[in-house]
This record gives sequence, structure tokens and C-alpha cells, in this order.
Amino acid sequence: MSSNPGLQPLQVVAYQPGVCNIGPAEIARRRRTGHAGLIVSVALLIVLLVVAAPHWTRLALVLTAGASASGYLQAWLHFCAGFGSAGVYNFGPLGTVERVDDSAARSRDRMRSLQIGLGSLAIGLVVGVGAALLPIR
Repeated sequence: MSSNPGLQPLQVVAYQPGVCNIGPAEIARRRRTGHAGLIVSVALLIVLLVVAAPHWTRLALVLTAGASASGYLQAWLHFCAGFGSAGVYNFGPLGTVERVDDSAARSRDRMRSLQIGLGSLAIGLVVGVGAALLPIR
């Protein structure tokens, strides 16, 4: 067990509006998306540095790092932003969903989806702008 319980991922295993809307299979899928986005981001940065591309081209990392952050945030929070926006959840096999019927629950889910989207964008912007400002040519 970690000495810092504040850094532990959520351990929720049932739908909770605005808190948790995906189970283990969906969480693993989001984590893989995070890994893929990270690999693409690092590879893209290396290519841009090797070919001595203009600094502004490194802003492309906003997209790849943002996608990576989105995957990792969704896995960490056990919450799919797309499902939250669509008013569904899934704790079963990949590709199956159940509808959220309660309008207050859907509202909480949409708010969490917005938070994840904004957080991912902020992380992507920090990475992209940081890469563009690197003095390496």
C-alpha cells in the first residue's frame, strides 16, 4: 500500500453519477489510449527535433499529449468522458452500455466530462507550448 493515500486511484465498482461510469475493461482501454498517446507524443517530438522543424510545429503535441492525458485521466477517475456526455455507462464487456435515465445524474456526468476535457486540453497546451519553447534546434 502506498504511503500517500491521496494518490491512489478510485476503487469504485458500480455506476455513481459524476464519479464512476466504467468498469475494469473500459478502464484498461482508456489506459491503453493514454500509453499510445504518450508514445506518439514522444516519437513526434523526437522526429521534429531530428529534422530541425520550426519550433511552432511542436505545437502539434497539444493534440497528442491532450489525447494521452484524456486516456490517463479517464482511467484514473474510472470515468469515460464520452459516455458521460452520451448519458451511458458500462461495467460489463467492451462495447456494451446502459443508459442513465435520471436527468440529475446525466447532468453530473456531463459536468465531469467537461472537467476531463478541459483538464486534458490544459495538459496538452502545457506540453505543446513547453515543447515549442524548448531552445533545442
